Amino acid sequence: MAKRKRGEVRPHDDYGFFGPGSVVWKVWGYPTAPTVGFQRAVVVEELDPPLVAAVDATQGIYQRSRTRYDRTLRYFAMVAFAGTRDVCKAADVLVKVHSKAIGELPYGGGRYDANAPDSQLWIQLTGWHSILYAYEKYGPGKLTAQEETEYWEACALAAELQTCSPDDLPRSRDGIREYFARMRPRLSASPIARQAMNHLLKTELVFPPLPRWAKPIAVAVARTQRAATLATLPRWMREMAGIRQSRLVDALIVPVMKVSFALAHLNPTVELRLLGMLSPSSVAVVAPIKLGIRPRTEEVLTPEEARTRHGFAKPAEAHLEFRARQSARVFADGEAPSDQGLVESQEILGPLA
Repeated sequence: MAKRKRGEVRPHDDYGFFGPGSVVWKVWGYPTAPTVGFQRAVVVEELDPPLVAAVDATQGIYQRSRTRYDRTLRYFAMVAFAGTRDVCKAADVLVKVHSKAIGELPYGGGRYDANAPDSQLWIQLTGWHSILYAYEKYGPGKLTAQEETEYWEACALAAELQTCSPDDLPRSRDGIREYFARMRPRLSASPIARQAMNHLLKTELVFPPLPRWAKPIAVAVARTQRAATLATLPRWMREMAGIRQSRLVDALIVPVMKVSFALAHLNPTVELRLLGMLSPSSVAVVAPIKLGIRPRTEEVLTPEEARTRHGFAKPAEAHLEFRARQSARVFADGEAPSDQGLVESQEILGPLA
């Protein structure tokens, strides 16, 4: 099976921004990443009022639960594992996709913009922190001090693919704690946030169509993952969102998940099949790494080197005219924003339906 799959896998152009032996490949390549880690990230994100306003306005997580999960996970997998040209393309088109997510905040006044640096910083840090937290809790355990330093430096490097500034990213666990402490007074479990968080905890919504005999198994798996994800959330966050889970369940779920993930990690083919259940379009991104397929060029680039070589602008400076037109349509003309970026993204991030 592994040999057949190797023959079907298209190699990446290069090793991307991290490469073999990196702590990013170690952490993001463990099965906790696309499961508990990613689910935790998207659930926590909803507590940020501007972000959840954008999520609620587009309704993508409700109307296209599976494809939205698939496309978002594919993007994060690309940043970690794909070749630099493909990642630069994805980061570039994502600016156009996010240009559609603008409007008036439903609570408290003001506006939201998914491309705003503050929103992008929140997404970046909740994502990278959640992936690491799940790895430590349900995977091999804590990183060494050197590995952790490398991890947060890598997080800052990856931020160059967002509209936020890498200078604003903490480079240590203490810095991450300070960031979340600063953010806590700004977070809100509004009605739309609670609705989104509870919806995103339903793993069964991202499963593919299953035969009748498999549905009870899928429900059990989904409930187990929900319990595992909730066990990673701090008590104050659960109380804010009105989500309950006992301390006993928090404790019992840990050995179950540690053993399950360790067994899955023994076989790359099994890992890829599990990934395909949650995010079929991410398999092509991760398979070359799991199956040891070397890229066409064995090199690692920085984002700046990649942009220069492949001809892309920094995300913060990309598509400014298009973003201005989108803003004028929404705030001046009272019209819906264009879907142009969303349509263009399908070739890179996967289909919308």
